[in-house]
Amino acid sequence: MVTGGASGIGAAAVRRFAGHGSRVVVADVDTGRGEALAAETGALFVRTDVTELADNEAAVAAAVEAYGRLDVVHLNAGTISSTTIGKAFAPERYRRLMGVNLDSVVFGVQAAYGPLKASGGSVVVTASATGMRPSYEVFYAASKHAVVGLVRSLGPVLEADGISINALCPGLVDTPLIAERMDELTRAGLPIATSADVVDALEAVLADRRTGQAWLVMADRDVAPFAFADLPVPHEKNLAFENGGVRAVHQAD
Repeated sequence: MVTGGASGIGAAAVRRFAGHGSRVVVADVDTGRGEALAAETGALFVRTDVTELADNEAAVAAAVEAYGRLDVVHLNAGTISSTTIGKAFAPERYRRLMGVNLDSVVFGVQAAYGPLKASGGSVVVTASATGMRPSYEVFYAASKHAVVGLVRSLGPVLEADGISINALCPGLVDTPLIAERMDELTRAGLPIATSADVVDALEAVLADRRTGQAWLVMADRDVAPFAFADLPVPHEKNLAFENGGVRAVHQAD
């Protein structure tokens, strides 16, 4: 199942998966593009507002009903907004951005948890390199920092249930999100990846089976998990995750 699957990276992922013979669900709010892509690829389209838990649950239920199981969920829906602190602040645009970029990941994982536990499946979230550095797009950056933190934190929790979860963190990608700035970015000489580059990384991450990682995806380098600096304080390495809870791990363990 691919959310935000009707265009950009999501559509490229749908085409790639379908081309490999996978049975795919396109979950997107854009009915026109979603139905056209489903007709092209033989996928199943489910209109999905990813900011609503019920819609995520309906998309997962449709996948299981149609195909009997769910093995991979690519939570790819995303948006951007120019709203920022100060006179330009627009609460409704801020809420929408957080809904699409962050709430959709929480809702998508929650909706797919049962079927993925049954299949030992995988979640891959499209985050951003902006989620690992400051940015003038302050709320977009905040949403992607939150997604990276969520994925890293969920890694050991879901691993106890046989589910892997990882984040793809692309730099600039030639998608509709940056279409208006493409000429400017190209003139600046910035490396711009294609949607196909990101889907290549998606397949590499699914094959790797590590979990709780933020994979940096740049046009000019191989995909690899980002090495975060460790904190000089006790942390989760001293804990074991079991049945939705934790216990302390001692050296003898």
